[in-house]
Amino acid sequence: MTEPKPSRPTLKRPAPPAGDARRPAARAPAPRGPAPAARRNPPAEGAAGAPPRPAGPRTGIRTYHAPAAASAPASTPAFRPAAVAAATPPQTADDGRAAPTVRLNKRMAELGLCSRREADDWVDRGWVRVNGQVAEMGQQVRHSDRIEIDAQARGQQAQQVTILLHKPVGYVSGQAEDGHQPAVTLVQARSHWAGDASRTRFSPAQLRGLAPAGRLDIDSVGLLVLTQDGRVARQLIGEDSDTEKEYLVRVTCSGPAGEVATRVQEVFPPEQLARLRHGLSLDGQALRPAQVDWQNPEQLRFVLKEGRKRQIRRMCEQVGLKVVGLKRIRIGRVVLGQLPVGQWRYLGPDEHF
Repeated sequence: MTEPKPSRPTLKRPAPPAGDARRPAARAPAPRGPAPAARRNPPAEGAAGAPPRPAGPRTGIRTYHAPAAASAPASTPAFRPAAVAAATPPQTADDGRAAPTVRLNKRMAELGLCSRREADDWVDRGWVRVNGQVAEMGQQVRHSDRIEIDAQARGQQAQQVTILLHKPVGYVSGQAEDGHQPAVTLVQARSHWAGDASRTRFSPAQLRGLAPAGRLDIDSVGLLVLTQDGRVARQLIGEDSDTEKEYLVRVTCSGPAGEVATRVQEVFPPEQLARLRHGLSLDGQALRPAQVDWQNPEQLRFVLKEGRKRQIRRMCEQVGLKVVGLKRIRIGRVVLGQLPVGQWRYLGPDEHF
């Protein structure tokens, strides 16, 4: 027979004395009524709002899992703004509507940041931001928008050159025509003026995109600007350009006894000189006022702020003068100086039109 196991003695905890502060207070009865909905119907696993089920065996212990951090965006090249076009206050039209927008490249050109073509190239490379966002080709902007330019764009712009050429007779300013060579063909290492004070060294890459900023007729000589910099081109030949161009013009005049080639000033009527200064039109459009004075009895000095095709020759024809020689000696604050015919030099860093 199996002996019965001895029973354990029951231990009773002695009751604490009356007034013992260590005795816990009686619990308040739980409130009766329906349990909260979240407790009655917890979301099933996998349902929206349900916490993800942790990997491994069930333990009966619920664990809170913090939401996973959003994945980091793909790395992009660092944007280093080198120039910021200050935004103007938001503008509105007269009727209260929002001000109209313009293309981004036009706005950048208006601000003097670059040319329109250059702006499109920068946008294509991701070098332009509008209000902190990477710009898109053809984007419309308002004057109140903030435009930022990447330092890489400024670095590229700093390498662009502007060349001053003393154009001889027989060369055209732009594209070759009628068998005549364009003036840019004169920009070579061997025709670089020895008196150029610039430290820039000639490179064939400087010919890429080099274009004339203004015209000079095939039978005229003097200062011609060739540039890679769209800002220079806009300053000199833009629609709102106000840059002066100075010319020395040798003329003859028709008189009663035939053509007068000497002491032309004595026979030329003063009222016609006044018309040269203001009052003529070309192609149905009035010309802007010009400075016109006698430099010597056979030579006039013209200062213009516009550049129509063969403008000075056509102006002189309207008042009975014939141009027999024309030389441009100044554009803005840059003068032709001692630069020999057929040679060129760089625009210096301290020179500005």
